[in-house]
Amino acid sequence: MDKAVLDTGSPKAILLRDYAAPPFWIDKVDLTFDLREDETIVTSRLTLRRNADVAAAPLVLDGQEMELISVALGGRGLTDRDYILTADTLTLTGLPDDGQVTIVTRIHPEKNTALEGLYKSSGNFCTQCEAEGFRKITYFLDRPDVMARYSVRIEADKAAYPVLLSNGNLTGEGDLEGGRHWAQWDDPWPKPCYLFALVAGKLVSIEDHFTTASGRDVTLRIYVEPGNEDKCGHAMTSLINSMKWDEEAYGREYDLDIFNIVAVGDFNMGAMENKSLNIFNTKYILARPDTATDTDFLGIETVVAHEYFHNWTGNRVTCRDWFQLSLKEGLTVFRDQQFSADMNSAPVKRIQDVTRLRQVQFAEDAGPTAHPVRPESYIEINNFYTPTVYEKGAEVLRMYHTLLGPQGYRRGTDLYFDRHDGQAVTTDDFLAAMRDANPDKVVDWEQFRRWYAQAGTPKVEGEGSYDASSHTYTLTLRQSLAPTPGQPEKLPMLIPVAMGLVGPDGTDLPLRLSGEAAAQGTERVLILSQPEQSFTFVDVGASPVPSLFRGFSAPVKLSFDYSDAHLAFLMGHDSDPFNRWEAGQTLAARLLLGMVADRAAGRDMVVPDSYIAAFGHVLDRVSEDPAFAALALTLPSENYLGQLMDIIDVDGIHAARDQVRAAIGQTHRDKLLATYSACLTNGPFSVTPDAIGRRSAKNAALAYLMAAGDAQGKALALAQYRDASGMTDVIAALALIADSDMPEREAALAAFADKWKDEALVMDKWFMIQAISSRPDTLDNVKALLAHPGFTIRNPNKVYALVGSLTGNAPIFHAADGSGYEFLADRVIELNKLNPQVASRMAKAFARWRQYDAQRQAAAKVALERVAHTPDLSRDVYEIISRSLEG
Repeated sequence: MDKAVLDTGSPKAILLRDYAAPPFWIDKVDLTFDLREDETIVTSRLTLRRNADVAAAPLVLDGQEMELISVALGGRGLTDRDYILTADTLTLTGLPDDGQVTIVTRIHPEKNTALEGLYKSSGNFCTQCEAEGFRKITYFLDRPDVMARYSVRIEADKAAYPVLLSNGNLTGEGDLEGGRHWAQWDDPWPKPCYLFALVAGKLVSIEDHFTTASGRDVTLRIYVEPGNEDKCGHAMTSLINSMKWDEEAYGREYDLDIFNIVAVGDFNMGAMENKSLNIFNTKYILARPDTATDTDFLGIETVVAHEYFHNWTGNRVTCRDWFQLSLKEGLTVFRDQQFSADMNSAPVKRIQDVTRLRQVQFAEDAGPTAHPVRPESYIEINNFYTPTVYEKGAEVLRMYHTLLGPQGYRRGTDLYFDRHDGQAVTTDDFLAAMRDANPDKVVDWEQFRRWYAQAGTPKVEGEGSYDASSHTYTLTLRQSLAPTPGQPEKLPMLIPVAMGLVGPDGTDLPLRLSGEAAAQGTERVLILSQPEQSFTFVDVGASPVPSLFRGFSAPVKLSFDYSDAHLAFLMGHDSDPFNRWEAGQTLAARLLLGMVADRAAGRDMVVPDSYIAAFGHVLDRVSEDPAFAALALTLPSENYLGQLMDIIDVDGIHAARDQVRAAIGQTHRDKLLATYSACLTNGPFSVTPDAIGRRSAKNAALAYLMAAGDAQGKALALAQYRDASGMTDVIAALALIADSDMPEREAALAAFADKWKDEALVMDKWFMIQAISSRPDTLDNVKALLAHPGFTIRNPNKVYALVGSLTGNAPIFHAADGSGYEFLADRVIELNKLNPQVASRMAKAFARWRQYDAQRQAAAKVALERVAHTPDLSRDVYEIISRSLEG
């Protein structure tokens, strides 16, 4: 059959303002998959119903990278005169108001390197349909507001693919001729096509059960490749804890008889929340103490919870369109943050979440790819699975919680679920539920809506003054929001400021604003809604130090006129754990940037004795809370320090951090050794907050000893690498050795690779620690590792571990000679042909190129333009590169 392929030219943007409901709804989808080694035949029967609310129009179905075999309307086969076929669409005209269309297509999962749609991973069939992968399986209205009930029949060779899975409940199975078999899955809940899933392969499973609050028994299974069964226990425990927590915290009960998880090695994302059949990257399922770090265990707990929580926030209630992506992702990130805080240390979790927000989302806000939580346009939706949509979106949800309180927030979510169960809705619908459930709360919701519409990170500047004669303290705050691409002018935001006043004795003072009859406790939430506002507190007996944005109550950058003494005071006395940590980070950043400025001016960099002494006080208190101490012992990252500079001084930041780390290691050698010894753990491995905290504090102390070149520190690192039984301690020690010039370095790396060569996830750690090394030969080593037998550029995890880690290594990636940029451009061009999603993620490392010096800008521009002129550039990469060059 003839196929007309339209020449679309440069990719065009899709606009939020152009949203229109489809001319037809699809109420039922019956799918049959005939899985073969060299092709798959997909038969799709769509039960259609004309949308009476929109003008009559043809049915335009999305479809890519497939062969159309036949189309039938009812029982009548159609010819190519009855439809219009292009490279991306199948248009059907003259359809009745109700009817069935049957479409048969041929696809080739075995050739699908983009890992989108239906593809093969390690010999197993697997799907990834979010955001627009279903159109690579069959022709369909591939949009989230089209919600249908799915019935799926899978046929395959029984020996090669004994496990056949899809969404919903298993309603039938049996054998076929020729050694083949079939399975029938039916999902009673309507869902958009991005939640469709299919898995077929040689898999084994572990099984458990969960009894819901209403008494229903749910079968839980985790499917993995044979040999990995012993690495699933933590994931299963995390799933059960998630189900129980969601019932208690949100009143949400699971709604089917079975919940399946499948872990695959080739996956673009961390995991996918397909209804009742979650598909995971193995990174977020497989864990054993000797193969996984504490970070891995915590990550598995969080991601398993995140995908399970999507059953209500994303599946039962989904997005009307992809501009509303944060409706499900920001909300579900906030939910998984709450869960992880309850399962572990809440202060530590909050610090970790804010650290990530600042490192990745604040950086995104400051570059050419900045966009609102609810974007106005996109070229490729895969590029908007971003820290802004996820992490900043979660901060917006946290502000609802802060403004309404826990009970008001819960009333809002209950109303949201009651109103919209089974619907595809918008962020405005969520805001309306919060507002309507709390009519007694005075909140300017129209102004709050700007958090969804305006890009960028607000800056809040402040100053305070104490009047001893009147015993008043006046706090003045000013907010501003810098221009971002497409948004040159900004309106004031509604910013909740959780705060307290800390008195000279270190205790929180009662808070009574001028005009109030009585104090309102020692902590309150101020609302900053104007460009500048002053708040006067009365009955303040002595000059206080304000503690602002407690718990990081809004995603802003704070600039307050704290002295070094004020910051040191808050480090020791603030009752809010986050702000104790924040004071230390602010003081460290001020010190480090001052050293960078001295270096740039030709002056010697000097580490103040006062800071070294304050650091010693933290070491004195490690035993009180090792997990918190480990974070307090960590200097601000090079990435975050760069965000605080107008022109990023890559070499200066790196040199300053190195000098401070060495000074701490030398000055506090004895305390660091004592900390290391005191935090050694004995007995069975555990991922309790205390055990994780002790390991974190111990390894932080070891890192400072290594930074000082301490001989005993080197000996401890070698001994820990050789003798530790848990991967947390082994990889921490090996990373320090790999970043050194120790003569044992090469042998240690070689021995590790030989021991773990058959464990893909462990080898990813080996690639990563070499890519983050600050040694001058790091780039050459990474180039050589591209040819290592354990590396393949077709596997996203390998790319993230080696190439992605290098892009986060500032002194190497941003080398003045442009070699790091040249390396990344080569990889993006190579990946563009294989996996555009991964290619575009790597390309984002170029986004802030204009914030470096002229030499680096020139080198980055050459690399960007080389990628931009690559033939057949994907939409994914085109959008990132073009925005970077335009910005």
